[in-house]
Amino acid sequence: MITYKKIDPATAEYVAIGPADLSKGERRIVEIDGAAIAVFNIAGTLYAIADVCSHDDGPVAEGELVNGHEIECPRHGARFDVRTGGVLSFPAIVDIPAYPVKVENGEILVGLPPEGAG
Repeated sequence: MITYKKIDPATAEYVAIGPADLSKGERRIVEIDGAAIAVFNIAGTLYAIADVCSHDDGPVAEGELVNGHEIECPRHGARFDVRTGGVLSFPAIVDIPAYPVKVENGEILVGLPPEGAG
């Protein structure tokens, strides 16, 4: 199984994606450098994952949140953990990227791998 290297929050390059006005239970889908990223507010904690199902490259963030931290792909029902990007059910078998998130000066920041990191 393919897993993505965890991004170290201490070395990540953070990008502001907008005001920190995401209410509990809401999500925001943004594009950073051509990649769709979904940010979720679950019980007051922010999580970010790539908005792509590893099963068929479709958008996963439009799916339903179930069991607290699971997002279910609206196309074929694959599930992923929004905290880690880990795949939880078929038909997907590959994890999706997860990104560190923080709030500074009223802005939500999403951490990307440092430039040049493989």
